[in-house]
Amino acid sequence: MPVPAPKCRQELPWLAQIRAARDRIAGIATRTPLLRIDIPDAPAAIWLKLENLQPIGSFKIRGAANAMATIPAAELARGVLTASAGNMAQGVAWCARARGIPCTVIAPDSAPAAKLDAIERLGARVIQVPFERWWQTFQDRGYPSVEAPFIHAFDDLQVMAGNGTIGLEILEDLPDVDAIVVPWGGGGLACGIGAAMRALAPRCRVFAAEAETGAPLAAALAAGAPTIVNYRPSFVDGIGSRAVFPQMLERARTVVDGCIVSSLPEIATAMRTLVERARVVAEGAGACSVAAALSGRAGCGKIVCIVSGGNIDLDRFAALLAMS
Repeated sequence: MPVPAPKCRQELPWLAQIRAARDRIAGIATRTPLLRIDIPDAPAAIWLKLENLQPIGSFKIRGAANAMATIPAAELARGVLTASAGNMAQGVAWCARARGIPCTVIAPDSAPAAKLDAIERLGARVIQVPFERWWQTFQDRGYPSVEAPFIHAFDDLQVMAGNGTIGLEILEDLPDVDAIVVPWGGGGLACGIGAAMRALAPRCRVFAAEAETGAPLAAALAAGAPTIVNYRPSFVDGIGSRAVFPQMLERARTVVDGCIVSSLPEIATAMRTLVERARVVAEGAGACSVAAALSGRAGCGKIVCIVSGGNIDLDRFAALLAMS
């Protein structure tokens, strides 16, 4: 069963920031479609918010574009720095290329080659480091010898505001949505969408979705404090870590109703179902929300699953599709 989290039904003061973000990212991020997927034996009516159709194949372009739009031009002239396993790096690199400024990416040594190749095609410089050093970059909000504004992948109000624009779009397309299931990596996507829903549609439940190979939010909600978990790299490379930032846990407590953890076989099945029933290519993280909804643990009614990205190595994807 999902782990319950305390609810806050008051309008959040940064709803205005989400609305402002929508204006800032217009023309950069795509207003993605909301698609009903036909699965007769599903426990709920499932819709897909197709963020895999963004120009970089991921929702990350929303937060990256909004964050960079709020940085003074004189600071941006030095370029930008981010830490990412792939998708946020592509979002920041995309926006940096459009502005004609340099971009440096700190990536873990476990990052998939397909995502690293995509980052470099966008003109960014990639520095690969061990997982622990990569995670330290998020905490330090910088990297030695790189003097540039740091664009945090999740712990940044402007990044979360950009992500929250997804919530505005969902409510326009499906006003009576009952629940939204959001992949949880660092929490910027779930907290951004959750903030929009708490302010505008408080009856709608918001669930975070994690994979069994790295589920720190579920552990933290159960323990009441950030807890170190065993993280194992897998094909679900867009989410998962060893711990939740304390400030992200506090935000989650106010806007997330619970956390649903799926197994790797459940996520692989969801990836195949998306291809077979909707012709949608999702990476492991993007299918994690669908796995949670198909399990029935997100409840019934009208459920929107955020397909957060579709950036997956084709050979790995083919192998997963071939699994029985």
